[in-house]
Amino acid sequence: MSSQAMLSKKVILIGNFGVGKTSLTERFVHKRFSDEYLTTLGVRIDKKEVVVAHTKINLVIWDIAGEVTQKKVNKSYYLGASGVIYVFDLTRPVTYASITAEISYVKETLPQAKVVLVGNKLDLVEEAPTVEAPFHYHLTSAKTGESVEAVFQDLATKLI
Repeated sequence: MSSQAMLSKKVILIGNFGVGKTSLTERFVHKRFSDEYLTTLGVRIDKKEVVVAHTKINLVIWDIAGEVTQKKVNKSYYLGASGVIYVFDLTRPVTYASITAEISYVKETLPQAKVVLVGNKLDLVEEAPTVEAPFHYHLTSAKTGESVEAVFQDLATKLI
C-alpha cells in the first residue's frame, strides 16, 4: 500500500451573482443540479478530496456571494486562499465585460494564488461567445456536468 501525501487547500469561487458558482460546486461536490436559483448570502463552504499525481488534496471550497465587482467582496473571504475559480456566465456579456480588470484585482489581492477562469452555462448557448480574457478559460455546464470535473482537476494540478 502506497502512502500518499495529503494537502488541504482553500479555493474560492468568485464572480457576478447568478453565474452558477453554487451550481458548479453542487455538481462537483455532490453530483447534483437544481434549476432553482438560491442566492448565496455571505459564503458557503464545501469540501471534496481529489487526487493529482499521487497526492491527495482536500479542496476546501468557499462559494462566495456574487458581486458585480470583486472589489466589493469582503476581503476576509480571500485570506488563506491558494486557488481561485472565477466564474462568468456565457449568456450574460456583462459578467465578462471587465474580466481582465477583475482578474488583475484578484492577482493583486492574492498574488500567490492559482487562478482558473470558467465560462459557465454552455448548455444555454448554441455557440460559445468569444470572450476577451487574460488567459485560457474552461467552458462548462453545471446543469449537464460538462467539464466541471476538469475545472477542479486543473486547479488542483496547479496547486501542487
